[in-house]
Amino acid sequence: MEPFRLRGANFNLLVLRLLDPRVEVIVPALADQFRRAPGFLRNAPIVLGLDDLDPAAAPDFAHLTAQLRAVQIAPIGTTGGVTELRAAAQAAGLPPLRAAGGEVPPPVAAVEPAPEPQPVPELPPPPSGWQPTMVVDQAVRAGQRIWAQGCDLIIRGTVNPGAEVIADGNVHVYGTLKGRAIAGGAENRTARIFALNFEPELVSIAGYYAVRDGLGDAPLGRPVQVCLIGESMRFDKLG
Repeated sequence: MEPFRLRGANFNLLVLRLLDPRVEVIVPALADQFRRAPGFLRNAPIVLGLDDLDPAAAPDFAHLTAQLRAVQIAPIGTTGGVTELRAAAQAAGLPPLRAAGGEVPPPVAAVEPAPEPQPVPELPPPPSGWQPTMVVDQAVRAGQRIWAQGCDLIIRGTVNPGAEVIADGNVHVYGTLKGRAIAGGAENRTARIFALNFEPELVSIAGYYAVRDGLGDAPLGRPVQVCLIGESMRFDKLG
């Protein structure tokens, strides 16, 4: 009989279904919810649900994101919706998300030989028109978002809790990754995330994501490389 099972904890990401495209309607309604239920959603990462929106009346996603952050709600991406809505949201730094992972297999008995490491598939060359790498020479503070469009992103410092770094290519953090890192923002499934100290709130590649409680046996506090194998994230120690 199995003594335990490990499961990804992706269920703790709440979805905020948008029923009205008007920012001036959405945010005051949430603020009123805060007054009636103190602490509700405060500082929680959420996903914006787009299924109920009319594609002809897309919200101003950049303004909506700024207003939500002003009331201490942290939107990290979107789910559902038609292509036009997803594209508008992604242009504002909200990529479409698909839950990754699932049930983790039970551990192998100690008497059995350890499995051979799974080889990482050979990567294709980067897309045509790829731009030079964006380099940020300081730490990224809580509430900040940095987006490297069409290129890789290098952070030469810590990504603090509540901060978000996004790249259409790879994300390199030469410090501690404590916030959110999103690579392959343009659906580049070959993108990777590298961190010298891996302590993230969330990591995402090409729309597949895992939150802190769903990282399973990822080597937290160590140098780590994150890549996408099929529809599952793989966390490898560096060095």
